[in-house]
Amino acid sequence: MSNQIKIADIQVNNTLITNTLKSNAQTKSQKSLGFTLIEVMLALAVFSIAGIALLSAASNNARNIGYLESKMFANWVASNQLVAASLEAKWPPKNNLKGEVELAGRAWFWQQKVIKTTDNDMRAIVMEVRLHEDDELAISSLTTYISNVAK
Repeated sequence: MSNQIKIADIQVNNTLITNTLKSNAQTKSQKSLGFTLIEVMLALAVFSIAGIALLSAASNNARNIGYLESKMFANWVASNQLVAASLEAKWPPKNNLKGEVELAGRAWFWQQKVIKTTDNDMRAIVMEVRLHEDDELAISSLTTYISNVAK
């Protein structure tokens, strides 16, 4: 009889061990099915910071494109006005000439400043271009030198 009890005890112990192992395996598989709340919140924080950085970079890029476009058109206006001033036959060129030119659907205001040099037959011409006539700072400022050539 004691052998039968021992065999019954061994069978019960084997059943308990098998059930325990099965429940541990189920618990492990249940734990690995998803993310914890902290992991999800951390991932959301990382993605939100990356999104904010991306939006900031896109905003800066759009703002810089507009500025570069204005600067390019202002340089074209200044270059065209300097060519016109160098083709002028009068000597010395007039100082503080002002004007308005339309380019790319916008009005551009230019001002010509003539500066004396150490050579009496040479002048420096500075062409400043503004988007608004009363702007204090010019968007573009180009300088060229012209000389009085004897004809």
